[in-house]
Amino acid sequence: MLARVRSAAVLGIDAYLVDVETDIANGLPTFVTVGLPLGAVKEGRERVYAALANTGYTFPLKRITVNLAPADIRKDGSAFDLPIAVGILAATEQISPARLGRVAVLGELGLEGAIRPVRGALPVALAARAAGLEALVLPRENLPEAGVVSGVRVLGAGTLAELADFLDGRADLPEAQVDLAALLAERAKGDVDFAEVKGQAHAKRALEVAAAGGHNILMIGPPGSGKTMLARRLPTILPNMSLDEALETTKIHSVAGV
Repeated sequence: MLARVRSAAVLGIDAYLVDVETDIANGLPTFVTVGLPLGAVKEGRERVYAALANTGYTFPLKRITVNLAPADIRKDGSAFDLPIAVGILAATEQISPARLGRVAVLGELGLEGAIRPVRGALPVALAARAAGLEALVLPRENLPEAGVVSGVRVLGAGTLAELADFLDGRADLPEAQVDLAALLAERAKGDVDFAEVKGQAHAKRALEVAAAGGHNILMIGPPGSGKTMLARRLPTILPNMSLDEALETTKIHSVAGV
């Protein structure tokens, strides 16, 4: 019994698609994950086992092999919990595999079956759109972040049972609804202004030159000399970011989890 679930992993500030292949065969009960998994990925088997049991599904007492392809890139993080669990359910025919080829799945599992937020939801949504996938299923807490990406349906699931019902066609999942124009306008307002700075003539001139020419700038000085105050106000003399620039900047925050 073999099942394939689409997922994704973050590399730097970008993401790439990962095929989570689950094979269940007769033999002594074992659970092996291959494809260069690091610590959090290997530990996921315990979370998957508990989540399936506590959600009411059967965990097969057979030889389970999970391959994370491409196998030549290291995989880290707990976001593979959900696709591995879905792969086991599909391979044991506890859910329908019909939608799995068109939908990517990502999320950390709690022992009770809850789906917890992950880092890098925005670059994952961009990767799903570039791959032409129909939808991306993420933890509900990640919906506002990934919902800014158009061209792919971004759906939120709160529990493993909710996702299983969606894949079986018994229920729908909430879809991200983000007004990009209003969001960019709100971000452009800000609560500080470069014009508020009194004195600091040399520092202000240096920042103005850097902003006008697109140069880097390094500010050095003792605590309380105004470095942070000036840095916070520098964006107010820069032109508003385009959507692509805003997405590129937000990807850094997404991967960092801030």
